[in-house]
Amino acid sequence: MLSLYAENSHFCRLNQSKVRQIGEVQDMQLSLSIIDNNRICHGSITLMNNFDRDLDKATQELNRLKSEVKQLPEDPYLVMPSTSDSIVNINPGQLLNPKDVVGSITPVISNVDLSGIWASGNIYKGCSNSLGLFHWFETDTFSLDFSLITKSERMVKGTFAGNKWNQRDYESYMSKSIEKLKLLKKDSINIDPGNYRTYIAPAGVSDILDMFSWNCIGEASIRQGQSALIKLRDNNKLSDCFSLEEDFSSGFVPRFNSMGEIAPEVLNIIDNGILRNTLISSRTAKEYALNSNFASDGEYLRSPKMNSGDLNE
Repeated sequence: MLSLYAENSHFCRLNQSKVRQIGEVQDMQLSLSIIDNNRICHGSITLMNNFDRDLDKATQELNRLKSEVKQLPEDPYLVMPSTSDSIVNINPGQLLNPKDVVGSITPVISNVDLSGIWASGNIYKGCSNSLGLFHWFETDTFSLDFSLITKSERMVKGTFAGNKWNQRDYESYMSKSIEKLKLLKKDSINIDPGNYRTYIAPAGVSDILDMFSWNCIGEASIRQGQSALIKLRDNNKLSDCFSLEEDFSSGFVPRFNSMGEIAPEVLNIIDNGILRNTLISSRTAKEYALNSNFASDGEYLRSPKMNSGDLNE
């Protein structure tokens, strides 16, 4: 089995709203897995975009795996590769020309202190195996991950990202972020311990959703007692306001995992606070006699979508 992950990106690092570093990144990682008599061995190499040299490196790595796999114990939960209809998914975007990046993103931030990094370009992933499976995915994306900083070193965190650049949308987003700095310039208020209604900004919500991939909604982590959401299996629930899906319809990430298995386009995980489904890899499905929904080996979220509420910001 072969799995390729690569990017061809332009980046720009900013500090105090000034460009400190700018350049391009080409990175290609090839992962190889070999199965022999219920034994499996994994390896990976970095490609150099030179076919002859890359083929030589890959052949050496494959020979190493062939030698090493015979020394490993059998894997009782080994999932054999399979074949299916191959999919090719290409999502072209409308990105800024690298020569226009600085002139497009810096004028609106000229009077504030911003630190962050801009990244824009093509990301692609491929997967194949010796049975003839071949999947290919590529997409164009951009993102500006930044913090706006006050003189007292309080910060407004934000991310402007997508695959179709719109200068007006960017300037509007950044202007709203700059407006939030005025709130941080107010004096802090000490409050007593208790229950309070609290607003969590989008960047904070994103960090919370990331934690759902930390041994949380994976079936294996629940079965093995590692999940913080075990009680949701006992008819406990979260707030009715909270719903979470795995949704690949945006086209930003591929539906296939490193085994080449294709996940459902949409998987309802938490519905109005109730746990409906967990992420189940084929390995976990084999271990616990379940049906797989073709999650990744680590059973982490790849394309989370949280339903929005109805409060005005």
